[in-house]
Amino acid sequence: MDTKKTIPFSGTKEQEEQLKAAIDERKAEKGALMPILQKAQEIYGYLPIEVQTLISDYMEIPMEKIYGVATFYSQFNLSPKGKYRVSVCLGTACYVKGSGDIYEKLQTLLGIKGGECTPDGKFSLDACRCVGACGLAPVVMVNDDVHGKLTVDDVERIIAQYQ
Repeated sequence: MDTKKTIPFSGTKEQEEQLKAAIDERKAEKGALMPILQKAQEIYGYLPIEVQTLISDYMEIPMEKIYGVATFYSQFNLSPKGKYRVSVCLGTACYVKGSGDIYEKLQTLLGIKGGECTPDGKFSLDACRCVGACGLAPVVMVNDDVHGKLTVDDVERIIAQYQ
């Protein structure tokens, strides 16, 4: 059973019209699905089931194909991202220096699991494999801000900077 916390979908009529216009513009093109999914994510910030269904229905493409593409490419998000996207590097250098414990502490502190967003939409949490800052291990990124040479004790201070 999936116990992942979800934020209710709150798309607007304007967003739907914008997406339909983008689909109409490219619908007849071969290979249009990728750019349409990219545009949908640009409009909504992620690709919830409601948006995938709209694309499926409007383009007359099976939902399985939409979902398959959306889950295959890492550029697509199926759940919303927070205003502050917290990424913990779990690559080898970071992991051996304690990033796993930092990730656990962030889950506890934010009250969410990896891949989730706080109910207020402020923070989302993800693990990543390498940010190319091995000399600063362990590393946490908040949007484009790199925080390195961390310990579990640094986590609350870092999150407080974005409160």
